[in-house]
Amino acid sequence: MSTRFQVGSTAAARVTIGEAMDRLVRGGLPLRLTAYDGSSAGPPTADVGLHLRSERGLAYLVTAPGDLGLARAYVSGELDLTGVHPGDPYDAVVLLKDHTRFRVPAPSEALAIVRSLGLSRLRPPAPPPQEHLPRWRRTVEGLRHSMMRDAEVIAHHYDLSNRFYELVLGPSMAYTCALYETPDATLEEAQAAKFDLVCRKLDLQPGQQLLDVGCGWGSMVRHAAREYGVRVLGVTLSLEQAQWAKEAIDREGLGDLAEVRHLDYRDVVETGFDAVSSIGLTEHVGVRNYPAYFTHLRDRLRPGGRLLNHSITRRANQRKETGAFIDRYVFPDGELIGSGTIIAAAQDRGLEVQHSENLRLHYAATLRDWNRNLVEHWDECVAEVGEGSARVWGLYIAASRVGFERGEVELHQVLATRNHDDGRSDFPMRPHW
Repeated sequence: MSTRFQVGSTAAARVTIGEAMDRLVRGGLPLRLTAYDGSSAGPPTADVGLHLRSERGLAYLVTAPGDLGLARAYVSGELDLTGVHPGDPYDAVVLLKDHTRFRVPAPSEALAIVRSLGLSRLRPPAPPPQEHLPRWRRTVEGLRHSMMRDAEVIAHHYDLSNRFYELVLGPSMAYTCALYETPDATLEEAQAAKFDLVCRKLDLQPGQQLLDVGCGWGSMVRHAAREYGVRVLGVTLSLEQAQWAKEAIDREGLGDLAEVRHLDYRDVVETGFDAVSSIGLTEHVGVRNYPAYFTHLRDRLRPGGRLLNHSITRRANQRKETGAFIDRYVFPDGELIGSGTIIAAAQDRGLEVQHSENLRLHYAATLRDWNRNLVEHWDECVAEVGEGSARVWGLYIAASRVGFERGEVELHQVLATRNHDDGRSDFPMRPHW
């Protein structure tokens, strides 16, 4: 471009958005970038591209470098993906992850680029409405993982829209890793197989009592009651989930065996359960709260009872905060750690760990199928929750799939027993499932 700008008394050529990207990405962009100023970067023949629509989108990118700025621009509609469906941007995520390496410019170069693009762009626009408060604001407004704060962040994620979840998750309404016993298994078959595996690991028998904490829409509650004849209590912090689950229990005529309460798991006072299942709750508990968590669940069990803990884990046991996009848009206050930390915490609270299993690749397949559902029902999903929220989910599911495929995150089922005082576990010498 021929436009000039002044830095002190020195004139310099204005840098276009495309030129700035070419300078800052090592080896060049792997996809085509076009921008509202008419500039571009990246290979012209690329199948996947990005289009920056406005100065507001640029302001998001400049004022919040990294995944948060990209997310803000994309969710607000100021940055579009081309060549992929917004319900499944997997191919774009892979390209950006594998081939995009930003270099850190020298301070003088960074200042020159920013000035060239326009000083006004340093003023951060308001975040999209889908974005949750930053961690420091949440800390000011409530202790992390207190009952009040947990209830608020759970509502942020799970009370989006039951109809939306029906469209994305499918009839099983299971928002956890499925179990693909064959490569061509459907999502519904795989979710049923997952719940059945949990029931078999817990060795559920007719007439027994099961507690399912963080029960979601009651899928495990209904499966155990219907298929194994056990009496089940499920609890969830999401009011929307609890209401949906109660209606599903009534539709299936399971009211004599199954109950779901809108309740924090810490408020369950009943004891003597034959088994406890926790499927997808540990991610919300907080690592520092594992001792209290496992103590509470152990105390709900009778001697000889079993606990199945199913949760997303990291591949290592070092503490690491989740990325800004996940923390602000998907799982506020969520925490992940390695399975070794979970196992140690259970053992330290008097539980005997009998078995651990990693279902990492099964979760990648689950996420693939959720993306397919979102694509198939895109228009209805957008009508239900708005395009911004639908974009959040498409991006989140696709990025999570890549994480599971690459081994950055895993999914572990840990089975433990509360033993009798004399050491008996009532567990066979070899697993029976």
